Amino acid sequence: MSSLPLLPATDPQAPFALYRGAVVSRECFQSQVMALAAALPASERVLNLCSDRYWFAVSLFAAIARGIMTVLPNSAAPEHLAAVAAEQPGLLLLGDQDAAPADHLPYFRVDTAASNSAISADLPLIPFDRLVACVYTSGSTGTPKPHYKAFGRLRLGILAGAERIWEAAGGPCSVVGTVPIRHMYGLESSVLLPIFGGGRMSTHIPFFPLDIAASLAEMAAPRLLVITPFHLRKLLEADIALPPVAAVLSATAPLSAELAQDTEVRLGCPVIEIYGSTETGQLATRQPCRETVWHNLGDITLAVRDGETWAQGTVYQTPQMLNDTVELLSPSSFRLVDRKANMVNVAGKRSSLSFLNATLAALPGVEDGVFCIPERHGAQDVERLAAFVVAPTLNRETLLAGLRAHIDPVFLPRPIVFVDSLPRDGNGKILARTLDTLIQQHILDRNTP
Repeated sequence: MSSLPLLPATDPQAPFALYRGAVVSRECFQSQVMALAAALPASERVLNLCSDRYWFAVSLFAAIARGIMTVLPNSAAPEHLAAVAAEQPGLLLLGDQDAAPADHLPYFRVDTAASNSAISADLPLIPFDRLVACVYTSGSTGTPKPHYKAFGRLRLGILAGAERIWEAAGGPCSVVGTVPIRHMYGLESSVLLPIFGGGRMSTHIPFFPLDIAASLAEMAAPRLLVITPFHLRKLLEADIALPPVAAVLSATAPLSAELAQDTEVRLGCPVIEIYGSTETGQLATRQPCRETVWHNLGDITLAVRDGETWAQGTVYQTPQMLNDTVELLSPSSFRLVDRKANMVNVAGKRSSLSFLNATLAALPGVEDGVFCIPERHGAQDVERLAAFVVAPTLNRETLLAGLRAHIDPVFLPRPIVFVDSLPRDGNGKILARTLDTLIQQHILDRNTP
């Protein structure tokens, strides 16, 4: 396919971002991208660990302009970075921090290299199928895996999503995202959406409710809040005043109908749920207060082959297999059942961990909780579920009584482990290795003779 301009043609004076209280125009953003592209040392690939969303975006597009692959780890934990560096030799580390955010890699500070430069250069044309980013899976279901993304196909997916999201929001918005920028959802919805979709970018990555409110307040209306179900629930529980929001976009975990309805009532705006994965990118959307059916984006279609569901369309170089169980209604619409890894079978009865987790979280007094499946031990011949629960005011009997009203007795957790908190990542997920550690410490070690 043909090549495409690095950045879309827009009004150069149009506001693009708010950086430290100052409005950054599209022209300024483009100038800093090209200045950094000229300043970058020669490299085949870079590791983008910028902490500010604006400099992350400048660095990403500067690398694209130079034909350099950007590697996006899902975590800045030393052990993960070491694993990524071993897989991706010759990495140059990009950041906006005073000191290098990781050891043993050459470091290039991007904000000082580009912030005072003004380059008026023609935008390069980028081949449609040039691979520009390597995004790692979150690790919520196992070891993080790399997936490579092509420039033109990423752009097509963002434009298809923008059409759907802006329609619900009433037009292009200022985008405030609570999600990590190196995760596929955060990359697409809080970085690429305002760039390719004509919105405005918040440079902050707020976490706590008061920070979310402040980030929304500093951006011009209309506003889009990009968030996860876990953080959305915490935001509503905080019961603080928020500026008007045009729409809420949610992903990374199933959004319960109750939470979606509460959000629409409290914030007075539509809630849009987005479906996708690191492998597929954003694939479909729905408005959960109005429908249970998901509608594919752009020309993406789904088909079942050999018992598996495959996505195909111009956004994919090759068909992508879904890691979820879906009920296909047509090539462009479906109902989501759950992730394949979340389907459980106990004593011949089937359920899903997502349903069980949502039921647990909805119980009065439960602040957080997660079901899991420990390894069998001793003479146990039936798989049993367990649960880790944050519920300071509840005891085991009260919790079980609440669960019995909603789930089959075979799915009641045995044991229930009460903890002070659960270690979730920036997407509100509990990583597989984290859950394995909890199981080992609180369940398996206790059962060891």
